[in-house]
Amino acid sequence: MLLSKVWERMTVILGTVSEIAGVTLGVLLTALGLDLFLIPSKIAAGGVSGLATVLHYLLGVPVGMTMLILNVPLFLMGVYRLGLKFGFRSLYGTVSLSFLIDALAPFMPVVTRDPLLASLFGGVLVGLGLGLVFRYRGTTGGTDLAAAVLRTYTGANVGQLLFVVDAAVVLAAGFTFHSWELAMYAMITIFVTAWLIDLVQEGISYAKAFFIISNDPVKMAGAVLREMDRGATVLRGRGAYSGADRDVLLVVVNRSEVTRLKDLVRQVDSRAFVILAGVHEVLGEGFKPLKR
Repeated sequence: MLLSKVWERMTVILGTVSEIAGVTLGVLLTALGLDLFLIPSKIAAGGVSGLATVLHYLLGVPVGMTMLILNVPLFLMGVYRLGLKFGFRSLYGTVSLSFLIDALAPFMPVVTRDPLLASLFGGVLVGLGLGLVFRYRGTTGGTDLAAAVLRTYTGANVGQLLFVVDAAVVLAAGFTFHSWELAMYAMITIFVTAWLIDLVQEGISYAKAFFIISNDPVKMAGAVLREMDRGATVLRGRGAYSGADRDVLLVVVNRSEVTRLKDLVRQVDSRAFVILAGVHEVLGEGFKPLKR
C-alpha cells in the first residue's frame, strides 16, 4: 500500500517535471525563432510578439519586456475569468518567454537578410515551440489568452477572434513600417506557425481508417483479424434510403498496410462500400502507447 502511494506520488512528480521541461524547450524554440528571424526582419506576425516588435522599432523598447507588460493585464483578466489554475499554468510560459527573448537577443547572429527565408524559418521555429508549449499544457499568454478571455464575454469562436487580432497587428505593422510586403511575409509566418502548431499537437498522419460496409460483415471482420492481425470495431448503421440496419466495420491500419487491406476487402466482398480517411494519431494497442 505504501509503495503504491509512493509510486503514484513519483509518477505525478515526474509528470510535472516532464511538462515543465517540454514547456521550457518550446519557449526556447519560440524565443530563437523571434530573435534569429522575425524581429531582425521586422516581421510582426500577429499577436503580442508582433505588437511588441512594432513598438520596439517605434520606441526602441525591448521586445521581451514589452511582451511581459502587455501580458500583465491579459494575465490578470485570465485569472479573473478563467480561474487561478489557468493563471498558474500560463505564468511560467509567459515570463520565461519574455525573459529569454531579451536575454538571448544580444548573442544572436544575423542568419539571413532575406525576408522570405526569415518568415519561413521563423514560422517553423515559433510553430514548433508553441506546439510543444501547448502540448505540455502551457501557454505563453498573448492573443491566445486574450481570445480565451474574450470568448467568456462574447461567446465567439476562439479561432475567429485570434484571426481578427492577428490581422489587426499585421495591418498596424504594415502602416508602421510603410511596407505591405512585410505584412504579406507576416501572413506567411502566421500560416506556417499555425500549421506547425497543429502538427506538433496532432502528430503526422501515419495511419489510415477504413469504414467498410459489406454484405457479409462477419466474414469481413474475420478476414481482417486473421489475415491482417488487426482488430475491427462494429458500428451500427442504417441506410437512409432503404431504412435497413447495416453493420459498419472500422479498421485502423498503418500506411504500409493500406494496399493489403484494399486487396483483402476486394477478395471477401468485391461489392463492399469503403471509405478511407487519414488519421492524425492513433494511441493504444498495436500503435503508439497511450501517453503524451
